[in-house]
Amino acid sequence: MTWLQVIVLAIVQGLTEFLPISSSGHLVLVPSAAGWTDQGLAFDVAVHFGSLLAVCLFFRDDIVALLRGSGQLLTLNHETPEARIALALAIGTVPAAIAGLALAGWIEANLRSPAVIVVTLSGYAIVMVLADRFGRRDRNVADVTLRDALVIGCAQALALVPGTSRSGVTISAGRLLGFDRRDAARFSFLLSVPVILLATVYEMGGLVMGDEPVAWMQLSVAALVSAVVAYASIDFFMRFVSRIGLLPFALYRLALAAAILYVLA
Repeated sequence: MTWLQVIVLAIVQGLTEFLPISSSGHLVLVPSAAGWTDQGLAFDVAVHFGSLLAVCLFFRDDIVALLRGSGQLLTLNHETPEARIALALAIGTVPAAIAGLALAGWIEANLRSPAVIVVTLSGYAIVMVLADRFGRRDRNVADVTLRDALVIGCAQALALVPGTSRSGVTISAGRLLGFDRRDAARFSFLLSVPVILLATVYEMGGLVMGDEPVAWMQLSVAALVSAVVAYASIDFFMRFVSRIGLLPFALYRLALAAAILYVLA
């Protein structure tokens, strides 16, 4: 990879990971449009790790509370809000972890294509609009139940398919369950932490133990750039999501799908 490719794709990842427009889809489409070879899974893991750093820093107070809640769970104390949310996030992580272990290799080999992304971009754009339009707005993160967590976790598993958008599908699930926009986004972003962490640890273990040379300097710079841009992206989204809703992002997804169809035709 050239340094231009590293910087551009890290910026793309940072911008799109937490906006509901699909980071994985953009990481397939941008190299395809630029005529670059696919950057590979190692790079994708590095920039997702940068996104993990950004969300942990932005929600640092929540992360500290969740760590405290996790400790309370170990003492069988399930009654505090922190413990309940920590348990909900653990339950919500299970579907994506199982699906990732079972299907990630097949998805990597068969679904990283512009045609698949057209379908997922447009299909989930409609889901986002309907969920945001008709979902109630009378619940917050403190109200989350284990059933809510499992439903949102199953939605998160769908995001393994490029073009879906992890944040888009989980926020939509939260809206359908009655959470207001800001709290649906907050739970979605917190739910990303264990999934990204598990994927990073798993893939980095393979890189360290493997025989292939790894461009660690490029991966490190990519992770840093992704983290800075992702932090700004989260800040923007959390400031304005209550006001603007999901419609602008759905329209962007539909326009992007139409542009891809035009190029493929």
